[in-house]
Amino acid sequence: MHTLPQQLANGLFLGATYGLIAIGYTMVYGIVQLINFAHGEIFMTGGFGALTVYLALPHGTSLWLALPLMLIGGAITSVLIALGAERFAYRPLRTAPRLAPLIAAIGLSLGLQQAVHNLYPKATSPRVFPQLQAGPWNLGSIHIQSGDLFTIVAAPICMIILAVFVQKSRTGRAMQATAQDPDTAQLMGIDTNRIIAAAFAIGALFAAVAAVCYGLRYGEVDYSMGFQAGLKAFTAAVLGGIGNIYGAMLGGLVLGLAEAMATAYISDIPGMHQLGGGSWASVWAFVLLILVLLLRPQGLLGERVADRA
Repeated sequence: MHTLPQQLANGLFLGATYGLIAIGYTMVYGIVQLINFAHGEIFMTGGFGALTVYLALPHGTSLWLALPLMLIGGAITSVLIALGAERFAYRPLRTAPRLAPLIAAIGLSLGLQQAVHNLYPKATSPRVFPQLQAGPWNLGSIHIQSGDLFTIVAAPICMIILAVFVQKSRTGRAMQATAQDPDTAQLMGIDTNRIIAAAFAIGALFAAVAAVCYGLRYGEVDYSMGFQAGLKAFTAAVLGGIGNIYGAMLGGLVLGLAEAMATAYISDIPGMHQLGGGSWASVWAFVLLILVLLLRPQGLLGERVADRA
């Protein structure tokens, strides 16, 4: 158990990334009750957008100087794709049966994967993502890499900015009104199409930040990385309470901690030595989801309409 502090830290670093992606799911669902299964690929394209910006910079550019430009490039890529998906794939199906936009989302997910696979040079294998030349640092028995530090700083900053935006800004209050009753909000003069597009854009922005966190932490990006990360982020959103922006981050942290602890310690339980290790991490993550759905179907924090934006 002497590795417990390190495993807890690993879980928090991983969970913060899941939480950032999960916010995109929960914001869109909070307004239009749509599970955007292409959100994992929007996360993936943000990573490739950031990498493309870095490769376009003069050789030898410090990553500390390039990182803000990479974040901007990744955000622009993800936001443009999310807005295009909302306008041309989801908006025409808004009044269709619920199965139609779900199928469209799955098709868009596969299409984005194939597009990056075909268009980005050598995207069939993981592409090396630049690493910050700093650290590692030791905090007692906890070993912290530069990518981990960036993640654990970026996640709460993004959450605070989002919380202030939703509660204080005119657009944020319009999101809350649209989430509660879109028809009444429209009668009161709110452009619900613009609000829904804003929700997609904000979710994509968070996904792009998460993609940079992922690249800095693992040192690579891959055209298929959005599939599993997207499923786990959706799991995190459900764990926290789908439609609840605070629950999305909490669900991500809980999921990350569960994965880290199960990976490290399940094999130490008598009779379960074959069920531990990294290859079982996803299995235990979904076991946790099933347990939460059985015991508390509304999620850990439940669904609060006022926060569903």
